[in-house]
Amino acid sequence: MRRVAITEVAQISGPDSKDNFYDQAYRVTREVLDKAGLSRDEVGTIVSASTDVFHGGISCANAYYWESTGSFMKAGTRQDGESMFALHYAFMKILTGKYDTVLVVGLCKGSENPDNDAITQLIADPFYQRPVGLNETTAAAMQMHQYMEAYGATAEQCATVVEKNLGNALRNPYAHRRGCYSTEEVLASGSMCHPLTDLMCAPKSEGFIAMLLAAEDKAREITPQPVWIKGYGCALDTYFLGDRDLLAGQLPNAARRAYKMAGITDPAKEIDLVELCEPYAFQELLWCEQLGLCGRGEGGKLIASGKTRIDGDLPVNPSGGVLATNPYVSRGLQRVVEATLQIRGHAGEHQVRQQVNTAVCHGSTGFAGQCHAVAVIGR
Repeated sequence: MRRVAITEVAQISGPDSKDNFYDQAYRVTREVLDKAGLSRDEVGTIVSASTDVFHGGISCANAYYWESTGSFMKAGTRQDGESMFALHYAFMKILTGKYDTVLVVGLCKGSENPDNDAITQLIADPFYQRPVGLNETTAAAMQMHQYMEAYGATAEQCATVVEKNLGNALRNPYAHRRGCYSTEEVLASGSMCHPLTDLMCAPKSEGFIAMLLAAEDKAREITPQPVWIKGYGCALDTYFLGDRDLLAGQLPNAARRAYKMAGITDPAKEIDLVELCEPYAFQELLWCEQLGLCGRGEGGKLIASGKTRIDGDLPVNPSGGVLATNPYVSRGLQRVVEATLQIRGHAGEHQVRQQVNTAVCHGSTGFAGQCHAVAVIGR
């Protein structure tokens, strides 16, 4: 099988920006191509992660931005949903042997979108679930209730996730929300949907992402530091929330596929760093369990141990994660960019202390983590 590498990455993210959508999309694309020393004509194909109408605020999304991402008159694919699927599609395009290079872009102009909950309510069944106000936050609140009752996890442990991640974000120039918060301040930050408080929920952010994937021979021509895609897995749960066990979702299945492909048998020992998608603080604890980083119900103990802090043995979200920056459409791809920077030692002030050889990237979307994607990348 061909080896595929991430050769160059770029991102623009943070709070609301007055910059034009076209300009932001162009800048990250231009940056990646300049780093790689390639013209757009030398790129085999493009895969974009964007969305029509709701989170994008536009219809026929790829027709809207196609030229500004270097895609005019070029074969391309648009992916809607969890943006890490765009990485998967690009990866497979190179594996086929048809392309040696693929440009991947993720686009989210959060400042031009409605509130996330107003949009995610439209995901719900229109006859039974939408009228009662079901959206991602209310679904997450129910999931948090179940998690705390089933395993004895505490609100203080969930608040520690916020304290850790927003503290990490102080070192990240691309972060939207950051700050030194105590667990008491997190718990007192105002009720969003009990037991979730405001700071336990991710903000609405902007995020423009670009990365260039290449087959092995081409990758070694482009960069002295290729970051290899070692494994990938994804899984999708059933649509109706009431038909699902919210504490036994599809993330273990997605992780199992990625680990098998990457040859990982003991993730807690073989993984050096994790960038995961935790739009709600308690989900970092639950997702760590389901990624096999600790036992079931032990997420609270894991964070209390200090192991997942930026200076711990297994840093989780040294970038600040989605709690710090939440470009809804492109947040999964942003996890890949951040992990790539860590592997290369290019993460600046939020670079972890130990060498990162293997990192896990995770993306999620849908009510209570309906859809999950996992990628294993490394040296």
